[in-house]
Amino acid sequence: MANVAYQLGSSAFAANSVHSAPHAHPSWSPYDNNGGTCVAVAGNDYCIVASSTRLSTGFSILSRDVSMVLKLSDKLMILSPGFQADANTLHKVLQQRYIRYQFDHGRPLSVSACAQLLGNTLYYKRFFPYYTFNICAGLDEEGKGAVYSYDAIGSHERSGYAVQGSGKDLIQPVLDNQLKAASPLVLPPENWMSSLPLDQAVDLVRDAFVSAGERDIYTGDAVEIYIMTKEGTKREVLELKKD
Repeated sequence: MANVAYQLGSSAFAANSVHSAPHAHPSWSPYDNNGGTCVAVAGNDYCIVASSTRLSTGFSILSRDVSMVLKLSDKLMILSPGFQADANTLHKVLQQRYIRYQFDHGRPLSVSACAQLLGNTLYYKRFFPYYTFNICAGLDEEGKGAVYSYDAIGSHERSGYAVQGSGKDLIQPVLDNQLKAASPLVLPPENWMSSLPLDQAVDLVRDAFVSAGERDIYTGDAVEIYIMTKEGTKREVLELKKD
């Protein structure tokens, strides 16, 4: 009986020790999702990237003016919604490697090479990944728009458009309908990537963000839109709801 009582007492002490330990809180996580939505649309002679500027955690707004866009050049940008601390670290790493590439090779990094670099960088951290969902967008060597979308560990593909972030489920169906096909039962045209004129593509991106801002609490305040063409890059800001 004494042995049984000792064993029961030891078990109770061990259970109490686990629950009272300061580092055993079950809800702690090294990650946080700070929200935000990013969109990229590629055309035959342009590339549009857009990102909301609201930074949130839970139901609190931390900032209304935070950029999620890393502008490496007038023809190459990275968009990274998700965990802001990881996004900042990732952008610093990519900026350093972009500058080193220029020194080593005497020319800027192409969008396809940057897409591979970003994929390798994310895959290198696959066991403790950057909690960001990225888009690499720009103009390729032929001046055509190029958009690459990623998951958290670097798997990526080139497409005509991409959406990442908290408003993805709201914006993705709109872009699928307007840029790909009116119905999932209809095959998209072969040249669907370049079928939309630049001004209509910009209007589509604006409308998509306005709609997402009405329904997603993590998408709001403003959207910064970059329009990349062979003439250069133009930036504009679209105001959204503040509440």
